[in-house]
Amino acid sequence: MASLKFANYPAAQQTSLPYSVPPPAKNPIFRGIPLVVGAHLVTALPPLASFLYNNAGFSCLRALTELDNKETRYDPTVIPLASGPAPASSSYTARDALRAPPDVPARFPSVADYHNAYLERRTTPSAVVAALLPLIRRDATPRNDHATAFLESQVELITAAAAASTARYAAGQPLGVLDGVPVAVKDEVDIEGYSKRYGSARSFPGAGGTSWCVAQWESAGAIVVGKTNMHEMGMDTTNLNPLHGTPRNPYNASYYTGGSSGGSAYAVAAGLVPFALGCDGGGSIRIPASYCGVFGLKPSHGRVSDAPTPSLANTSTVVGPIAADMSALEVAYRVMAAPDPAVPASASFAPPQRHQGDRPKVLGVCKAWFERADEPVRVKCQAAIDWLVAKRGYSVVEIEIPYLTEGQLAHALTIMNEAASAQRELGYLSPATRILFALARTAPAGDFLLAQKVRGILMAHLAWLFKEHPGLAIVTPTTPAVGWAIKRESDLKYGCSDGDMSIRSMEYVWLANFTGAPAITVPVGYGEPVKGEGRVPIGLMAMGEWGSEEGLIELGYDAEGYLNEGLEGGRVRPGDWADGLSLVGEGKGEGSDVKGSENGHGKEEVKVSV
Repeated sequence: MASLKFANYPAAQQTSLPYSVPPPAKNPIFRGIPLVVGAHLVTALPPLASFLYNNAGFSCLRALTELDNKETRYDPTVIPLASGPAPASSSYTARDALRAPPDVPARFPSVADYHNAYLERRTTPSAVVAALLPLIRRDATPRNDHATAFLESQVELITAAAAASTARYAAGQPLGVLDGVPVAVKDEVDIEGYSKRYGSARSFPGAGGTSWCVAQWESAGAIVVGKTNMHEMGMDTTNLNPLHGTPRNPYNASYYTGGSSGGSAYAVAAGLVPFALGCDGGGSIRIPASYCGVFGLKPSHGRVSDAPTPSLANTSTVVGPIAADMSALEVAYRVMAAPDPAVPASASFAPPQRHQGDRPKVLGVCKAWFERADEPVRVKCQAAIDWLVAKRGYSVVEIEIPYLTEGQLAHALTIMNEAASAQRELGYLSPATRILFALARTAPAGDFLLAQKVRGILMAHLAWLFKEHPGLAIVTPTTPAVGWAIKRESDLKYGCSDGDMSIRSMEYVWLANFTGAPAITVPVGYGEPVKGEGRVPIGLMAMGEWGSEEGLIELGYDAEGYLNEGLEGGRVRPGDWADGLSLVGEGKGEGSDVKGSENGHGKEEVKVSV
């Protein structure tokens, strides 16, 4: 992106430091009654919280004397500035701008499928929402399993939006390809007429209107069919939520969806919606997208506005799309990323615009870091990289990144402190979340400042890498393990705090959050489960230069080609599957009474022929 001009771009500076393997993790696991008691003790006894803080390694930054002469970098926002006229926002949803989704047997319902069905009068938006609502409403009797992924659906708002969309199609005047398309939104942003709980027991006051990113979707005609379940306060990566219920992975009910945007990932993976909104402060879009076998994009920091919603962790967290395929992800991203004139950072970004012409195809691999993943994950991700090299013309360069172990702790320390700073009292939170916030409250200011020095070093080194290798995309597995199995069914009732597994699950994703760079995850295969029925999806992640979402989208399309053409057996649907369009075709549309989902959890995989 050498031709672009940037604001806040870091001064490029290499830090040459060999990779060091993290020390053995030693965080205690709390579950059941010990979790409840432990949360009480940790919040009541600051010395105990300090012990756990030090035991987790957060104080390790004090030993890095080389940080003494480094500057802090608090804000990771780096802005590519507009260099020409902006495309009309309506062009994002024009029919000829929508790329066709893969025509494969295990095709997920996409934006194009809904739009074509409406244009051809095979169904209507009203019929679609009538088919979906009995599946996702928590107040339905009996309640469908799919409803666990949702926290709230405002039926009057939904049916009114669907009726308006239906009327536009009847008049031959749809707003574009998103008109009438059902979408879902994580319970972390504001929507007029909905409550906001952050997955907790408390209802938080609205900030004064629908978040900009959601409003852009709605202005294009998309129908928000509900707010989705999330890990409480976004503070872990399983989406385990004892209060509101835990959605199970559609591919294997003995596994978590991943979090904290697990409800959104479930809704997409189960076929309920073609895309959904997620929030990502430590992989919370990419981890659940990977675990659930779908696509997820974490945009550059500050690009996508969620104003007026206050961020839980405003130097780490962004909003972005989780989608069934790249076609849906592309249009969802472009619409939601329209610059928000009320937010200086968002307003300064160049509007999103499809990449034109040739582009560098360079994949960077930090070998020692990459190989930290479990073997089944390494094998699947390496096979995808090899295919991209052989079939799509990519090259691979070996790279080094300093302070990966220390940087992950610095990121965790930062996001925990930011989120905890907004909590005046912790009593309303679940025990596992209270433990995390109690640890964050013990952090000395000096540790927080040291963490920001590490951020600055990492951003400067990335700037050097992007200068050395224009167009570089740093590739890793999205997560190092094949999903996260539900260890005990009782955990779903009481919760669980497993710090070692949480840190492990974020081993690759944190860097994009801490440095503000964009990253995409794409499904590249399936791994054998340690329990339950159904293979568990595996994702490959690519992180690019600030503002390089368009290049990552093109890489995503290439990787989608591997999923459907190069992967043996191809893409598969989960056993827990409910296609809204098919339900309408089966007569479960307007006025119907859908009693339950058609498939049990993890019972079937529909394979793609290649």
